[in-house]
Amino acid sequence: MNHKIAIIGLGYVGLPLARLFATKYPVVGFDINRKRVDELKKGHDDTLEVSDELLQSALISNNPLENGDKGLYCSYDLEDIKSANVFVITVPTPVDKNNRPDLTPLIKASETVGKVIKRGDIVIYESTVYPGATEEDCIPVVERVSGLEFNKDFFAGYSPERINPGDKEHTVEKILKVTAGSNPEIGEIVNSIYKSVITAGTHLAPTIKVAEAAKVIENSQRDINIAFVNELAKIFNLLDIDTHSVLEAAGTKWNFLPFKPGLVGGHCIGVDPYYLAQKAQEKGYHPEIILAGRRLNDSMGEYVANQVVKCMIKKNIAVNNAEILMLGVTFKENCPDVRNTKIVDVVAALADYGMKITIYDPWANTKEVHHEYGLDCTNELPQTQFDGIVLGVAHKEFLQLNLEILKKDNAIVYDVKGILNVTDGKL
Repeated sequence: MNHKIAIIGLGYVGLPLARLFATKYPVVGFDINRKRVDELKKGHDDTLEVSDELLQSALISNNPLENGDKGLYCSYDLEDIKSANVFVITVPTPVDKNNRPDLTPLIKASETVGKVIKRGDIVIYESTVYPGATEEDCIPVVERVSGLEFNKDFFAGYSPERINPGDKEHTVEKILKVTAGSNPEIGEIVNSIYKSVITAGTHLAPTIKVAEAAKVIENSQRDINIAFVNELAKIFNLLDIDTHSVLEAAGTKWNFLPFKPGLVGGHCIGVDPYYLAQKAQEKGYHPEIILAGRRLNDSMGEYVANQVVKCMIKKNIAVNNAEILMLGVTFKENCPDVRNTKIVDVVAALADYGMKITIYDPWANTKEVHHEYGLDCTNELPQTQFDGIVLGVAHKEFLQLNLEILKKDNAIVYDVKGILNVTDGKL
């Protein structure tokens, strides 16, 4: 089979994968966001997951699915992916305001594939879902729209994404990939496609449900472990013990897991556990540990704000109308990704105390921050002084800041990440 690949969704997951596949195969990257596609055609990725040099080396000017040449062509025109025989769906799977799984992007992407899929084609899902979602929720949509029969006319695969936004060391080809197919033969084909470009290797799971479950527990496990150290931080703060010193000491044992306290945001760790919990509850089981971890981690924004207020009160700083500088708004360091960032919880809680918050983040897209959260953010360091400074994200730029010039007399510094040498408080 001469694989002609269409990637549906050119975000943090889809673009790096499309670029990688384009080193071996003809690839069309499809996205409904015309502005995003036009930007990529010019050779720039504003998520910074793919460097301009790498992207430009992969791009070609004509649709490679027509002539079989390797390379990447980006498009928002459905006609351009009709010649593909492998469709890879890499759209986000968020939760709604009540933390219930929202499969809308996935269903719409399945409808898109249903319009162009042909007999003998394969659709592969990379989006994180609960076990069973691919075959129970997505494939019926493809069947309905296409009029084709699953596992007879077309087939499916699943290979959960393992992208780590902002990580330039563990790039997509360097992370072992789990694969699966809708039958053993298709599993081997799906595995071979990924194996041809993933230098770290692949693991062929026996079924799609196993692969789905493996993905969703990866981040659930991390979420629970971070919740544990967040609870430890709360306890040790009450005992006036430095949490990071405790973790450093405990970490001298070979099998101690090196997790740190913090705000758990982003598109994966703070979201995926809800997918597993939803499926468990549908089957009549209420997951105790998973949801307890989520509750604790979701409470950390307000906890941080309360700790900041305590530090201010100890220094006799008036809380109402206090001017606070929030350093960072992205969900992690050295990355422009603001999806599900928990910094906004800290900002909201501080604002409830009547404080005036200035958000400075040299990495964040200010328009995106305003669109997603209704918050103003600046990429330029403010030329004024503040009653309090909260380091929320460990961007490399913040490590070199002279905080003294940003502080009013008696101002406090609170370090969420535990990386500054001198602070009034930290997690």
